[in-house]
Amino acid sequence: MAIIEAHGISKRFKIPSVRRDTFREHVLDFFRSRPSETLTAVDAVSFEVERGQTLGIMGRNGCGKSTLLKIVSGIYQPDDGRLIARAPITPILELGVGWNPELDAIDNICLLGSVMGMSLQEIRAAVDEILAFSELERFANLKLQHYSSGMASRLAYAVAFKAVREVLVLDEIFAVGDAGFKARCTDRYRTLSATGHTVILVSHDPGIIGTFCPRALLLEGGRVTLDGTGAEVAAAYLQLLQPPEQSPVVG
Repeated sequence: MAIIEAHGISKRFKIPSVRRDTFREHVLDFFRSRPSETLTAVDAVSFEVERGQTLGIMGRNGCGKSTLLKIVSGIYQPDDGRLIARAPITPILELGVGWNPELDAIDNICLLGSVMGMSLQEIRAAVDEILAFSELERFANLKLQHYSSGMASRLAYAVAFKAVREVLVLDEIFAVGDAGFKARCTDRYRTLSATGHTVILVSHDPGIIGTFCPRALLLEGGRVTLDGTGAEVAAAYLQLLQPPEQSPVVG
């Protein structure tokens, strides 16, 4: 039985089609309906993920990848279709959501770890390991408002990797940090995969999808245009990025 099933899921958003630039326009629009257009971000997507499988997802910017991950993670509810998840899911999507910049790293580890489902005992036992993984031991008592974006991202990844449950949803995991940190992320990912965790991995890097994903999906315009091996989807994605050939000018 698949651990995740998506059956014809769709997600649409209303986008206002009229700008409001003046105070008068804002006041008047408060009393009347505002014209809008519908954007279909995910359009009748179906797939299954087996327990212990790594599924890659590729596609150009705006194709619906992030929206699809948020539906899988339970952040969005689909407008149509049905998503079935038969195990707890740990999403690593918008890193740092839930941080308190007025608190130091240790307090924020407790805060984010509890949001991700860790008990206080588990968090306390993991603090040193999390700080070591993110290479932030020296800055453990520094408020997060003084961290660089890279430091905060490394800390968020370290907490999420420690808090991971049965299914891990990753968005551009290897796009943060220097070569050493990326190598640690790679090793941690391999360990999770080897111990039977199910992984859904989004990346724009064909090498990552081809290497880590036995199976992958290619999205275009909110739809699945290819369901194949990681290598097949990576090749199709590169082809999609090629500029259209120009017709020769005769004259």
